[in-house]
Amino acid sequence: MDLMKRPTNYCRKMTQLRNRIFGDVIRPTNSKSMKVVALYSERPVNKNPEMTINYYPRHVETHKLISHLRDYGLYRDEHKDFQEEMQRLRELRGKRIWGKDKKK
Repeated sequence: MDLMKRPTNYCRKMTQLRNRIFGDVIRPTNSKSMKVVALYSERPVNKNPEMTINYYPRHVETHKLISHLRDYGLYRDEHKDFQEEMQRLRELRGKRIWGKDKKK
């Protein structure tokens, strides 16, 4: 006869202890509650390597490519155009930034 299946208080406590050690549900629960248990027993989405993609774009190479395309006239960088226009207007007014000489 299997001792752990007997309806004694000792068997019930030992079954609960075994379930707690091995990470099972401690007390018997219905199927609705088991859905919640299964949901919480999964790894979080941000820590699951199958669910997340560790992709970082190549910023340096992309910036160099865009700079070359801008030099060729194939790409329009409005922010860089604005910065150059503001620098040109400053130089026309006679205000240049100290420590930054034009490269010859």
